[in-house]
Amino acid sequence: METSDRPTFETEAGEAIYRYVERHGTAARHRVRDVTSLGAEEFSEELERLTARGYLEDDGGTLRVALDVGSVERYETDDGEYVIRPARQADFDGLVAVIRDVTAEETYVVAESIAEQLLYEETVTRHNAVESRVFFVAAVDGEVVGWTHLELPQVDKLQSTAQLTVGVRGDHRRRGVGTNLLERALDWAEANGYRKVYNSVPTTNDRAIAFLESRGWETEGVRRDHYTIGDEHVDEVMLAYTF
Repeated sequence: METSDRPTFETEAGEAIYRYVERHGTAARHRVRDVTSLGAEEFSEELERLTARGYLEDDGGTLRVALDVGSVERYETDDGEYVIRPARQADFDGLVAVIRDVTAEETYVVAESIAEQLLYEETVTRHNAVESRVFFVAAVDGEVVGWTHLELPQVDKLQSTAQLTVGVRGDHRRRGVGTNLLERALDWAEANGYRKVYNSVPTTNDRAIAFLESRGWETEGVRRDHYTIGDEHVDEVMLAYTF
C-alpha cells in the first residue's frame, strides 16, 4: 500500500482489525481476534481480504500495516559501513533514544515533539484517514544512529506538502549520514508526488540551518518569538525544499 492511498473498508469488522493494528504498530494475530470479538472464520476472512488488498502483512502471526517505503541502502566509509532503511516497530526504542540525543545537544523543538508523540502513541508508522507518518533510519551494526521523518497530512488541501525532521548522533557525523538520510526522504517525497517539504528550527540552531541551506533549502519565513527556551523568546526559521 502506498501512503497516498487512503484505506477504505468494505465491512466494520475489517476496519476494526486495521485500526487496531495501525494504532499499535504491530499486533499478535490472536490478540487482534480477541479484541475485535470476531469468530475465527469471520476474522480469517476479513484478515485475508485486508492482506489481499495490501493493507496488512501477516508475518508468522504478527500483523503490521503494509506500507511500501523502499529498501535497504548500504554505504561504505573509512569508518565502516552503515545502512539506511525504512524504520520498523522494532526500532522504536533506538529511534526515540537518538532523537533525544540530538535534541539534548541542539535545540530542535519539532523533533522533540515527534519523540513525545512516539512515546504517547507507542508506534513508529501511522497510516489512516487523518495522518500518515514515515521514518527512515541510519543504523550501524543494527543500532539506530540517525533518522529522517516525514509527516504526511491526509487532508486534501495539504496532501502535496510534508513536514520533515532529520538528525544524526554526534559521534556518527561527518560520514555523509545526514546528507544520505535527507536525500532518501526527499527522493521518497518527490517520487510520491509531494511538491514541497518543510522543516522548522529555532534561529539559534545554526548547525541545522546551515546544513539545510547548503543542500538547497530556502527560508520561507520567520516567526518572531515563537519559542520560549529557558528565559528567552526565540524566533522560528521556516525552511522549505521545493521540487
